[in-house]
Order: sequence, then C-alpha cells, then structure tokens
Amino acid sequence: MWKDLSASWAILLGIGFMMLANGLQGTLLGVRATLEGFSTFTTGIMMSGYFIGVFIGSFLAPYLVKRVGHIRVFSALASLASISILFHGVYIDAWMWMIMRIVTGISFAGFYVVTESWLNDRASNETRGGILSIYMLIGTFGMGAGQFLLNLAEPQAIDLFILISVVISAGLIPVLLTAKPAPVFESSAKMSMIDLYQASPLAVIGNCLTGMAHGTIFGLGAVYASAILVDIKLISWFMASFLIGSVLFQWPVGYISDKVPRRFVMSILSAISIIACLAAISVPKDGLLFYLVIILLGGAAMPMYSLCIAHANDRLEPHQIIAASGSLVMISGIGLCTGPIVIAFFMDFYHVDFYFWGIACVFTLILGFTFVRISSRIGISVKDQSSITSGPIGTPIAEYHAPDALEYAEAIANPELDIPEKNEDDTERVL
Repeated sequence: MWKDLSASWAILLGIGFMMLANGLQGTLLGVRATLEGFSTFTTGIMMSGYFIGVFIGSFLAPYLVKRVGHIRVFSALASLASISILFHGVYIDAWMWMIMRIVTGISFAGFYVVTESWLNDRASNETRGGILSIYMLIGTFGMGAGQFLLNLAEPQAIDLFILISVVISAGLIPVLLTAKPAPVFESSAKMSMIDLYQASPLAVIGNCLTGMAHGTIFGLGAVYASAILVDIKLISWFMASFLIGSVLFQWPVGYISDKVPRRFVMSILSAISIIACLAAISVPKDGLLFYLVIILLGGAAMPMYSLCIAHANDRLEPHQIIAASGSLVMISGIGLCTGPIVIAFFMDFYHVDFYFWGIACVFTLILGFTFVRISSRIGISVKDQSSITSGPIGTPIAEYHAPDALEYAEAIANPELDIPEKNEDDTERVL
C-alpha cells in the first residue's frame, strides 16, 4: 500500500488543504450571516447553494476532467474557489453569497472527482479500500481542524476569508509540482433513479433523507450554535463534535453492518439519532454532556450514508454497481439541497431548536420506512451482503465477493455465456 500512497501523496496533501478550508468556510459563513442579521431562512437558502453546486459539479466535473485532464481541472477549480471566498468577504449580500456558494460547491465537487478517480487509478484491488479510507480520514481531520481556525480572527473582519483563500491556494502547490503523470479518466454509464428505486426503495429514500439530515447538520449547525452558544470556541467545538463522532463510530458501524442484517443496523442508528436529538434539546448547553450528545448524534447520523449505499449494492448485480453510483450521488444531492432550506424555514418562523427537531423528524421517516421495507420484502442473508469498508465521513467503498464479480466479468466479456441469476431459494428471510 505504501508504494501506491507514494504515487498519490500530492493529491492527498492537496485535498487535505481543501478540506481544511472547507471546514472553516462553512462555519464562518453561518456565524457571519447571523452577525450580519440574515434571517435563518435566508441563511438556509444561502448555505444550500453549496450543495446545489456539488450537485451541478457532479455532472460537470467528469466532463471537464475527461476533456482537459486532472491537474488542469484541479488548478482551475482551486482558483475559482479561492476567488469565490474573497467575494464573500468584500460583498455582503445574501444572494451574492448564495451564487458564490454554488460556485464553491461546483469547485469542491471537482476536487472530489479528481481525487477519487486519481486514487482509484493508482490503487490496486488489494490496497484500494485502505487508500480510500486514508483519503476519508484526511478529509475528516481537515474539516475538523478547519473549525478551530475560526478562533484565529474575528468573524466580522475579512481576515478569515483571506486565510481560506490562502489555504486553498496552498493546496494547489503539491498537485502542480507532482512529477507523477495524472491518470486517464474514464466516465461510466448511469443507472436511472427509477431503476434504482425498483431495485432498492430503501436505499433511494434513505439516501435522500440522510442527505437532508447531513445538509442540515453542516449547513445550519453554525447558525444554531451562534444563537445558543456565546463563545466562538464553543461553536468550533460544536461543529467539530459531529466529525469526532463520525471518526469514532464509522468503522465499528461498518464492521457490525457486515455481520448482521443491514436494515437492522439502519433502524438502530435512526433510533439513536432521534434519541440524541431529543437529548440535545433537553440537556444544558453549557456543559460537557451536551457535546457528548452531539458526538453520539454525529456517530449515529454520519455512517447512514455508507449504509444506504451498501444496502443498494446488496440489491444490485455486480455489473450494475458502478452505473448506479451516479444516481446515488444525485439522490443524495437532492436531500443535501432541500434539507437546509426546509429546516431553516421552521427554525426562522418557530424556534431555533427546530434544528434538532428537524433532524429527528428526518430520522423518524427513515426509521418508519425501514420498518415498512422489513415487513414487505425478504432481506438479504448476511453471507450475501457486500462487504463495506467505510471512510470516516461517510463515503463507502462497497465490494461484492470476488467470485461473484469474476463470474459477471466473464459473462460480460463472453456474451455467449449466461449471466448467473440469484437463487431465491438461497435468500433467507432476515431483517
């Protein structure tokens, strides 16, 4: 694995800087919007611009990479992201900020496409899971460390906006100076959302709702914290606590979900998320217990994305998995865009505590739909579940068992062979 990592150190270091800037930027804008007197609803719309940009960028970035290459796309988008954040500092207007958030989202979608395709190309089948997990670990620690950069200057000043621009520019240096050639990008076919829903309704609905929860957590977390917590340092710890929970729980949850029925784990995590939200509303906000509850919420909520993707892969044939990935990203993007807007409306017109009530409602819907699917469809036996290696911030690397993949690869390469079908008699009725 170290040989493969040595071929990818530049892109890993570059994305680490980008995630450091992204962690600071999201929290800074939420805090600054509150200080500027933006309504919570307006802030929610503005913050959702990032996720709209990611949604757009997930379609645009592969085309750009295929056309001009990884390094040029990474460089151009880094310049765009650096310019975008400076606009926030010099032009205080909610709608201009939303446009710039869309631009930032497009840029970061490009960073993700470039990094993940680069790492996939450099890794072998034996090292891919480990390398992508290191990538996710770097991303998580980058976002977490970015929260504490908020304490370096007053959020009312332009200093932090300049700092973000500097960090993004610094992330460009190792990518431009790498001596290794960039990989050749190959885009894959897509699977329609309708076909995906027919294969796995829970994966589609669960992924969209999980996107709503995650978009709310990171899009409105700083807004909620600014209204409840006085000290900027506490706001940093509040946002970082979600990521701490993700780091602590992601791997154990992924491991357990490979050993027991996936839908059972999803229902348990949904229930824990609901309980944690209710506890966060009830406990005092000035004590350690509050942050422990947030860590628990992050630990239960963040792995849900991985579980939804893995559950979809359980229901798909091996040759469909890559084609389905684009639709899964699109479905998650829909939730990420709509969550902050919907929850911000209720936070603005009712009470700021609807931040947690909204997240609890989302996981209540996931829990209810999970029970509906358990009662209406036979589950996949544990031995037939795809194995999942989960990154710390919820991006899964799900693989089918090698014999199955080889069978399908051989069948696709040789059309005269029949693609083997799943035997319903071998499927156990499990959760």
